[in-house]
Amino acid sequence: MTDCKKKHSYTKMVMKIGFEIHQQLNTGKLFCRCPSELRKDEPDFKIKRKLYAVRGETSEFDKAVNYEASKEKDFVYEGYNDTTCLVELDEQPPLEINQDALNEVLKIALLLNCKIFPVTQIMRKTVIDGSNVSGFQRTILIAKDGFVETKYGKVKIDSICLEEDAARIIKKENNVSVYRLDRLGIPLVEIATSPSMNNPEQAKEVALYIGKILRLCNVKRGIGTIRQDVNFNIENYPRVEIKGVQEPTLIVKTINFEAERQKNELNLKKEVEAHVRKAEADGTTSYLRPMPGKARMYPETDLPLLKIDKSLIEKINKNLPKIIEPEEISKKYSLSKDLAKALIDSGNLKILEKLKMENVKPAFIAENLIKYDINEEDFIKVFEKLDKGEISKNHVVEIFEKLSKGEKLDLDEYKTFDDKEIEKIIKKLIEENKDIPFNALMGMIMKELKGKADGKTVMDTLKKLIK
Repeated sequence: MTDCKKKHSYTKMVMKIGFEIHQQLNTGKLFCRCPSELRKDEPDFKIKRKLYAVRGETSEFDKAVNYEASKEKDFVYEGYNDTTCLVELDEQPPLEINQDALNEVLKIALLLNCKIFPVTQIMRKTVIDGSNVSGFQRTILIAKDGFVETKYGKVKIDSICLEEDAARIIKKENNVSVYRLDRLGIPLVEIATSPSMNNPEQAKEVALYIGKILRLCNVKRGIGTIRQDVNFNIENYPRVEIKGVQEPTLIVKTINFEAERQKNELNLKKEVEAHVRKAEADGTTSYLRPMPGKARMYPETDLPLLKIDKSLIEKINKNLPKIIEPEEISKKYSLSKDLAKALIDSGNLKILEKLKMENVKPAFIAENLIKYDINEEDFIKVFEKLDKGEISKNHVVEIFEKLSKGEKLDLDEYKTFDDKEIEKIIKKLIEENKDIPFNALMGMIMKELKGKADGKTVMDTLKKLIK
């Protein structure tokens, strides 16, 4: 392993860098049977709660918990009659763990060379910023001691946990925070590396590799589905956790900024302590809160120990996916390397692989798979209708735009005219407009057809009829 105390000439600083990566899994919720889908329609009900600090299993109050409790906030939670249950409202004990989510996190652990615990304790982590109705988050240590190889040396994966995502903040007004319960309980995998990375470029390499691993698995895509935090400090400075370093391109910039900031504080002989900071979009950081401690963890009392059978691990290990290189996809589907890479990164390559198209080019499919955040079923339905000529290519953008906004569509409204209908409409317009130029007539016909016919088909038919 590369010595984490080795000084690199380009920074001339001793750095310790580690990651905590949280990725939503694309399964149902972790401890209830509600769907893990975010909704845009108005909620059906609201409840109001107030949360208080409690002691952890060490009989101590956590510093970060006390900090939140001192704000004395009120919390409002929004829910839906058909997709919110009593578990999310903390009015019913949790159900058994979601097996699909467990299988997915085991797959990730094996891909990262981790050792999986045969028996593990479900824990509660005290959280009273309002994002959890119960005042705690359930978390499970699944695996440890993995590694990632980099050109700078091996980086250890300290732990992989499976936990619940928090409720979604809707608004904050005065002393009241409003959350929506649609996100609460969505399964998250948490990947924590050791602080053994010692330069920003190595950190970027590790983040990109872990991203590749996650995209091989059944994880959610899009804004808000992954959160990447950096643990960082230079020599003689306490650990700082930087929240939300999302873009790989910003990792290097943010770490270099934070290194200079910590160096300046040490030079000024300021009294410093471990704390949490926010990553800003320009690569700077800003103070958030004190660093949470271990006093906020205690065992889950409503669920038994989680046992992970060796046979399950062996079954998953036999079917692990392999990292796919852009060159392979570029050659197979005649895509540019950039388009192939973007398709792999989007996680939608599997959709292209499922589609058996005769009349739609793979490049057109790939471009739309990258551009729009739509579920697999809708993508397949639209492309199959396009391939059969049941909808026009002219309408694909409009359809995908509406679907990506959550609108419900009847695709029959976009059904194309058949050849006989097209010919009938063209004949009628020719009779009514005998003396106008070809291009003007073509424009009138396309307007009449409202995009429900292919332009080349229309032009060929028009030429045939005016001879």
